[in-house]
Amino acid sequence: MKVDTMRKIDKWAGVPLCTLISIFAIPLDLLRGKNKQPNTQHTLFIELSEMGSAIIADPAMRKLQEASGATLFFVIFKDNVKSLAILNTVHKDNIFTMRHKNLLHLAVDIIQFIIWCRRKKITCSIDLELFSRFTGLLSFFSFAKDRVGFSSHHDEGMFRGWLINCPVRYNPHVHMGINFIALTNYALGYYTNPYPTTLVPKEELELAKAIVTTEAKDTVLQKIHTLYPNYNNERIVLFNVNASDLLPQRRWLPANFALVAKQLLQQFNNILIVFTGAPAERAYVQNVIDMANNAKCVNSSGVFSFDELVPLYSVSNFMITNDSGPAHFASVTNLKVFVLFGPETPKLYLPLGGNAEPFYLGLACSPCVSAANHRKTSCTERPCITGITTVQVEERLAHFLSEGI
Repeated sequence: MKVDTMRKIDKWAGVPLCTLISIFAIPLDLLRGKNKQPNTQHTLFIELSEMGSAIIADPAMRKLQEASGATLFFVIFKDNVKSLAILNTVHKDNIFTMRHKNLLHLAVDIIQFIIWCRRKKITCSIDLELFSRFTGLLSFFSFAKDRVGFSSHHDEGMFRGWLINCPVRYNPHVHMGINFIALTNYALGYYTNPYPTTLVPKEELELAKAIVTTEAKDTVLQKIHTLYPNYNNERIVLFNVNASDLLPQRRWLPANFALVAKQLLQQFNNILIVFTGAPAERAYVQNVIDMANNAKCVNSSGVFSFDELVPLYSVSNFMITNDSGPAHFASVTNLKVFVLFGPETPKLYLPLGGNAEPFYLGLACSPCVSAANHRKTSCTERPCITGITTVQVEERLAHFLSEGI
């Protein structure tokens, strides 16, 4: 299904469904009673659509697991499930995947999800999505007695019934990593009202690092030799020029990427620029490479499997990328990552790990997407992202190549 179709279904079908189901949820919760503290024995995390958010949520999941001994479960769209394999915090047998390409597949998977939750004896659900009615419904149909999720509280709009019985007020002014840990803190019984009053220290946002074997690195380097037979230990620079269709406004202009690549190769003869991407993005990436017109720009779209991305990041010098999943995948390594932000804001979505640096203009209109509008914008000019100049990007990248800082 197209993203706009999913938004419309979530609004026009989601609101009445959430209202209807709430009629049953409220008396059911009263009948079952409320635990003094959520029972986290079998906790289900719900995050369907964002691969990057699955990485940002990892510190929150690990905290819950370490503090309570909880067995963790996760439900996610099938196309995004590989993001959970990067750190393996949730065992693969405890992950349920949903298909969303058409309504029939989705309906079948919802029924299977309900059966799966009953079999796994889910005791607590934590909805990581921002006011999605669909995930609110999934939370209820997990049959968890304790259902933790974001609440608008006194804020207007973002209605999704009364399906979340352990509400936590969403704070749009702090990083999503903090918001996710606030949900975990509620599940741990640190507070009992919607205001997450517990301090989240910086060390709780530390991201675990992926374990990368020498063999995995060697495999990646062999593929780079195949892409560029004259490779002679040049420093590998990664360009990720695409972004998902969920928010295409995040894409910096292809011509800008091409110009920066051309300028860097004119200044540094000891680098190789590897353009990354999925198999379906190969033509889009090749268009950028054709504009750069340099043999030391190579197209690796579809060449590296998802499992090989982290080893690729581990042998590279830095990556320049649109605000998208790869920026977060790289955060589990020590790779320096430069992220181009436009309609989103780094205050909320800068990758964790300490190695990410944003390019962000911070216009008066930014960010134009949020939880309140389900991340939808009608802006076509996109000055927030197109206004980031090639000069400022090229100068910063050149400085990093020269000084390493």
